[in-house]
Amino acid sequence: MTAELALALPVLLALTAGLVWLLAVAVAQARTVDAARETARAVARGDDAGEAVALGEQVAPDGVRLSVTRVGDRVVVRARGRMGGPGPLFGAFPGVTLRSEAVAVVEGDDSEGDG
Repeated sequence: MTAELALALPVLLALTAGLVWLLAVAVAQARTVDAARETARAVARGDDAGEAVALGEQVAPDGVRLSVTRVGDRVVVRARGRMGGPGPLFGAFPGVTLRSEAVAVVEGDDSEGDG
């Protein structure tokens, strides 16, 4: 029984560490989506683009950069960054690219219909 436990324990610990890392990736991706959406919403409201990006960067994970583009009556925000691999234990695994795009219609634009 002890020999089996000694063999299985490192495998279980590695599996647990990998699952925790996958959860961290999912949370970072959700934060990246939220950052793009918040930035697009702020610019569409009429906030300064620099202030809106600063607001989005407060939500975004470290290393995610935001870019704002205005196309007609729409604001397009792209968020992109990298998250490193799960640490030295899994050194062979590469990091992941986090990315998101959010589009918002500019509020108070003259091209609006019924309002």
